[in-house]
Amino acid sequence: MQEKKIQSQQARCQADKDSFRCELISFNEVLRLSRILARNIKASGYMPDLIIAIGRGGYVPGRLIADFLLFNNLTSMKIEHYARAADMREEARIKFPIPVEIKGRRVLIIDDITDTGETLNLAVDYAQSLKPADIRTGVLQHKTCSAFTPDFYAQKIIKWRWIIYPWARYEDLAGFAEKILLNRTLDLSQIIAEFKHRYGLDLREPELLEILDDLTERGEIEKSKVDVPVWRISRDKS
Repeated sequence: MQEKKIQSQQARCQADKDSFRCELISFNEVLRLSRILARNIKASGYMPDLIIAIGRGGYVPGRLIADFLLFNNLTSMKIEHYARAADMREEARIKFPIPVEIKGRRVLIIDDITDTGETLNLAVDYAQSLKPADIRTGVLQHKTCSAFTPDFYAQKIIKWRWIIYPWARYEDLAGFAEKILLNRTLDLSQIIAEFKHRYGLDLREPELLEILDDLTERGEIEKSKVDVPVWRISRDKS
């Protein structure tokens, strides 16, 4: 029964394949949320011996929390769950383990967000196997559909949307551009319109052109040489 409940929660946290709401988060908002999270940790009285940032999304929040707590002992581990543009891998997996001894130490694990909750579930299970004295978890934003509830968070998200942080903006937008171009050939204005229609994102031409140029250079998409440029998925990939 518990496993079915977790699977149901995770399903509610997964994006539809073709269209879903996105929200762009600014660096100023990241700073605001990080400050709130740090205050919540301070107010609890919890004093970790070590902060562990989960890469890649938790790298920046981990450093900011360490800063706001005036704390020096910061390390990281890397867990892979999502590819770019909200594409989920089959299961979360540890790519780079915790590089230091945590046995008998109080640790605070930091990530950017709880989505399905699989990342933090795996992180805590793994950390517990190393026999620390205590484990607490914190995120900037906690989605209520997540199967994992962190000990600390700055903001609760009730209505699901895909959050795009500054450190993943370029990568996510590139992935969305490829999804938009799948089986179609579109010009710049059409691509911009699709970003608005599918994801609720208003993008400016210079940013999108840079992304399209990079994808073209990498061989992911092709650009036609006509009066009004159009793009399509590379024939080698289709």
